[in-house]
Amino acid sequence: MKNAINKVRNIGISAHIDSGKTTLTERILFFTKRIHAIHDVKGKDGVGATMDSMDIEKERGITIASAATYCEWLGHEINIIDTPGHVDFTIEVERSLRVLDGAILILCAVGGVQSQSITVDQQMKRYNVPCIAFINKCDRSGANPFRVIDQLKEKLGHNAVTLQIPIGLEGDLEGVVDLVSMKAVYFDGANGEDVRIENIPQDLLQEALQRREDLIDEASMFSDQLTEAVLEEQEITQDMIISAVRMGTLTRKLTPVFMGSAYKNKGVQPLLDAVTKLLPCPYDVKNEALDMNNDETPVILSGELEKPLVALAFKLEEGQYGQLTYIRVYQGSLSKGDNIVNARNGKKIKVGRLVRMHADQMEDIETIPAGYIGALFGIDCASGDTFVGPGLNMTMTSMFVPEPVISLAIFPKDNASQINMSKALNRFSKEDPTFRIYVDDETKETIIEGMGELHLEVYVERMHREYTAEVTTGQPRVAYRETITRKGEFDYTHKKQTGGAGQYGRVAGYMEPVTETELVFENKIVGGKIPTQFIPSCEKGFRQCMKKGPKMEFPVTGIKVVINDGASHSVDSSDMAFMAAARGAFREGYFKAGPVTHEPIMKVAVETPSEFQGAVMGLLNQRRGIIVGSQDEGPLCVVEARVPLAEMFGFSTVLRSSTQGKAQFTMELGSYKQVPESIAQELAKKAETEKKGK
Repeated sequence: MKNAINKVRNIGISAHIDSGKTTLTERILFFTKRIHAIHDVKGKDGVGATMDSMDIEKERGITIASAATYCEWLGHEINIIDTPGHVDFTIEVERSLRVLDGAILILCAVGGVQSQSITVDQQMKRYNVPCIAFINKCDRSGANPFRVIDQLKEKLGHNAVTLQIPIGLEGDLEGVVDLVSMKAVYFDGANGEDVRIENIPQDLLQEALQRREDLIDEASMFSDQLTEAVLEEQEITQDMIISAVRMGTLTRKLTPVFMGSAYKNKGVQPLLDAVTKLLPCPYDVKNEALDMNNDETPVILSGELEKPLVALAFKLEEGQYGQLTYIRVYQGSLSKGDNIVNARNGKKIKVGRLVRMHADQMEDIETIPAGYIGALFGIDCASGDTFVGPGLNMTMTSMFVPEPVISLAIFPKDNASQINMSKALNRFSKEDPTFRIYVDDETKETIIEGMGELHLEVYVERMHREYTAEVTTGQPRVAYRETITRKGEFDYTHKKQTGGAGQYGRVAGYMEPVTETELVFENKIVGGKIPTQFIPSCEKGFRQCMKKGPKMEFPVTGIKVVINDGASHSVDSSDMAFMAAARGAFREGYFKAGPVTHEPIMKVAVETPSEFQGAVMGLLNQRRGIIVGSQDEGPLCVVEARVPLAEMFGFSTVLRSSTQGKAQFTMELGSYKQVPESIAQELAKKAETEKKGK
């Protein structure tokens, strides 16, 4: 069995928007005989790419949900997850990288390292995922793969080493030179399926020798055998180079670079060879779980089939037969009829049907051994749950889930829509941890929160289509925050005297700003001035105030509360009394501590043809944006800015109309900053009118 696992590769394909992730996956499936005809992402045949199985994905030509599939190449089994590029769907990339052993980072030969490539690279770093780079679109005008390799080194800090050089570029791209075997590789036939190997063309020989020299130089750092061969001038075999490059790749100290054009079917087969030769098998990757019975001590999972099961549910999907749960097995094996336990809530589950997925089709299987990815049917669980064998109490470390930055109120049209809307919301929030729902206590509106305009737009659209829920949406709202700027003291006494027992509690101390997002509570009471049993009630009272700030009713962050004095009454003091006293004390100290409102500031990157650079900068400046820098990347210019989210609504329409539809932008949360005085006054006025309206 161990030999079989050596031939398994779990890989993800991730990159900036429109770098060709889905197109490359489509070609991989074609060459590995999983599909028999190629469809393009924005194809004229109306079929759309295999991996974009939702209608909305086909229409917009973007990937929204990461799709999983598997294929075989040279006796190796490759599980591939195609991930979205839009930052609004960043959780899809996070959850995929969490369960993958290796990845292909695609870069555009014209655009190079773009803003989203940087985000994806940071995610790979977070989960320590080894990757190989593929420079796609070498057939486009302005393609310059060597400039992209320099950017890989400068912008991402990768030790990038090229294993190929292109034969011709732009419209003349014919094939690639393989620097390991020192042969030219051409791709013939209608779809590039016939690989023809020739000698290197004379005009490229000198460059190929030079680049091979550089490759051997870099690779010899990871292999004594190769270093010896170089020093003693022995023959350097292909195996020596490959095993040295593999060592470097697995430790993330070297990034091998391949090139080609997925759309023109050039360079895909050598990339598949590289996946089997250079990327890790499940045994090469160290996976840890936390032992919950033993103070969350990390335990390294062995991947042996005889050991008890540990598996992670990393993605949920609503199929036509109920909930489909994608899982990756890390240790032991999962078979039909097994009893397993959900480590989060201790629920026992009997495994019914096991399947292996290919985009939206599936095939039944009997067992999923360690190192493999499969799916379960009809199991109630949440994204990120760990499944274990009976008797184990372990959890895989959970995924990093970013906080939502934008919210919308949604209103169903009639009763049938109300029922369908709640079904849809229930499903979406289970599938996507960055999509949240709550009902506003005062207005009783249903509010949805997410990572950006596109994110929420797609979910509202899916409610219409998949659940026929007729809903309208309110104005988008920004997730403002409140905080304090200086120290504020409080000394508050809560007294209430009615017939019988009254309420009495006094709380004194101070609050000050801190960098943490949560409330930091410190008890410095001495001499039992507040009896110990009431301290938790004081903390609870303070915590209640953090949800809605006294100033503008936005959530409060970054506050440390210290209580150092107080008083109680032997009869009239109670938990209720001290909670009320803490709430009063919070308000008293808060207004002395210089409260301010903070707003989310987005990192915005606009890619535009150079002639519109001035217009784009003007648009960003009008929106209170601060330009951080702009660089020319071939015919395009990239303008980077920090812009408040409140000003970014409807930006895509304005940007398109001022650049003849040629510019595109990405944005992600950068930080929270104080709102300028004029805007703060506007917000206060708005809050005032809303209160009167109620």
